Order: sequence, then structure tokens, then C-alpha cells
Amino acid sequence: MSFWNDPLKVAADWLEGVFTGWGMDAVLSHVLVAFLGVFLLIALLMVLDIFLVWIERKVVARFQDRIGPNRLGPFGLIQPFADIIKLIIKEDTTPSGADKVVYNLAPILSMMSVLILWAVVPLAPVVLGVDLNVGALFLIAAGAIGTLSIIMAGWSSNNKFAMIGGFRQVAVMVSFEIPMLTMLMIPTIYAGSMNMNAIIGAQDVWFFILSPLGALIFLIAAIAELGRAPFDLAEGESELVSGFNIEYSGMKFGMFYAGELLHAFTFGGFWAILFFGGYRFFGLEQVSPFLAILILIIKAMLGYWVIMWVKYTMMRIRIDQMLGFNWKFLTPLAFALLLVTALMNALLADAPTWLYALGMFLANVVTGWIALEIARSATRKEREQVEGIKTPVEAHH
Repeated sequence: MSFWNDPLKVAADWLEGVFTGWGMDAVLSHVLVAFLGVFLLIALLMVLDIFLVWIERKVVARFQDRIGPNRLGPFGLIQPFADIIKLIIKEDTTPSGADKVVYNLAPILSMMSVLILWAVVPLAPVVLGVDLNVGALFLIAAGAIGTLSIIMAGWSSNNKFAMIGGFRQVAVMVSFEIPMLTMLMIPTIYAGSMNMNAIIGAQDVWFFILSPLGALIFLIAAIAELGRAPFDLAEGESELVSGFNIEYSGMKFGMFYAGELLHAFTFGGFWAILFFGGYRFFGLEQVSPFLAILILIIKAMLGYWVIMWVKYTMMRIRIDQMLGFNWKFLTPLAFALLLVTALMNALLADAPTWLYALGMFLANVVTGWIALEIARSATRKEREQVEGIKTPVEAHH
């Protein structure tokens, strides 16, 4: 077997042979090789995270007609390393009265909740951590650890602002997890499996084409889950003085910040996997696993760019508007779209591919149009009630 066809398998077999040659037990050598593989993935993700800081600063600079980092190194590439040094040498404080164990554990869990998501990410047809048959469900379960870390940080800081920020962020995350989980069922219906590799393999036609509304709802829920604008009131500096992480300094704060950036890129990757074919692109993924990895990274970066585009374009909304939008519009729409998708999938099960794709696309368009009309009617009635405007019929009576 060639290294270029299955690099992980060849490298793992070679290392296990080396370790067993040194007299190590076969089971122990297998565990050690697995540990080294996890360590390598985490190291690569942390290096990527460093450059995501630079990328985000450059992107927001372009949105705001600025230059961005341009002093340290070519194009300011060394600026993130200077920031890391600054965070490391800053004073590490723990508030008096804080629950020290919970307080110090929260940023670690925040970062860990992002890293473990990559366990089920298929980087290429033969390059993945765990080929889990419930990978889509694992995405929600692992993400819940991030919710736990935020409430731990807010509660353990012994600060009222941190507590309020933590409550607000958890309320948003728990609320928007419902439409996100619902939208995860749509690729599952199309592929007939929750396995991430199976979902990618089933996308001879991108699921975005079959369900553009589902992809949009998933993106909106993901942005809210990340706590990014316009859903970033929990960390609104002008309202809550940074929210749940107000008492954190140095690398503890850095772990929250780095976790947010990597989380955004990770959701960009899952968006690509669930709706844009993952590592597949006109058969190029069959040429080499390294080319497949490059394709997935490019798609994930495009998803990350869309998330940044939304963040630096839209203004922040109030917490009541945020939750009202979720419970009154997004969640009912997600449930309705799931029911329509399941029904159309059953009706068009034996139809040709073009007819199946057209039927699914039109079902999404009709569902979205009906939802917008209902929302428009409801907002018109509420506005009339608030402003005291009478309709022509009411004026006549």
C-alpha cells in the first residue's frame, strides 16, 4: 500500500512496527500510536488557530477599509505570535471568592469542546479519526460541553456581570441548538445515515441544492451557537463588560478566544461536509488524500468567511429579539422543513435524480415563501397594534 494512497494507515503500521521491534506490547504500541495521532491533529489545529487570528484581522480590516496587521513579519504574519507571548506573560489572576477548580477548568473545557469535534471530521476518504455511525449526533453532544464551560465560567467567577453573561449565552446556545439539531436530520434523511463519510458519499448532488433553506437555517443556528454577531449580546462589551469571561486574563482568556475562532472554522467545515460535498469535488478527491484534505480546507475556509461576513456586516440585536426570532420563527420553520423534507423524500424515493433534486428544491422554496408570508403578516399586525394604526376595514366600522 502506497503512503500517498493511505498515509495514516501506512504511518501507523510503520510506527507500530518500530515500537513492537523495541519490545513493546502490541496493544500498548497501538494505544501509543493512536495517542500520537491525536496529538498531531491537535498540534495542527492549534497552528491553524494561530493563523485564523491573522486571517480574521485581515478580513475585518478589509470590511472596515483598514490595512490590518502589517508590521511584524511579511503582511503582519508574526503578529499572532506576538499576541501569544503577550498573553503568556500577562498576570494570571483568580478572583477572590471564585471556585478555583471550576474557574480554571472552564477555559480548558471550552477549547476541548471544539477539538473533540474533529474526531468525526472526514478529512479525506481514508483520513478520519473515528468512523462513527452517529457522527451527526456526536456533533451536538460534543458541542454541549462548550455550553457547560460557559455556565461554569460565569458562575465560578463570583461576578454578577459574568453570571448574567453566562446565563444569556447559555440561553442562546440551548435555544439555537434545537433548529441546528433539526437541520442535521435533513442530510441524514438524504444520505440514509448519520455517518459523516456516508453523508459526503451520498452527495452526487450537493445537499445545498436539495435544501438551500436547510443550509441557511443551519448557518444561522451555528452563528448563534458561536455567540457571534448579530447574536453576540452575551459578550457585548458595551452592555455586559465582556460577559461570562470578564474575570479571565492571560492564556485563560486566550483559550476562550482561540476556541471561538477554531469553533467558527469548524462549523464552516461541518457546513461544507453536510451541504457542500465535504472533500468531494469532481472526482479530484480520488487523486490523492492530500488533495481531498485541501479541498475540504478550502470549503471550510469559505464557510468561515461567510460567518465573518455576517459578523462584520450586521449589528447586534437584543436578547429578547434573539430568543423571539428563534422560538417564534426559526424553530417552527426548522420543524416544518424537516416534515416537508421527509414527506418529499418518501414521495420521490423512486424518481430520477433530476426530478428528485427539482422536487426538493421547489419544496424548500415554497416552505420558505410560506414562512416569510406568515412572518410578514404577524409583524404587520403587531406593528399596527403597537402604533395604533387601523386597517381600512377597522376604520370603516
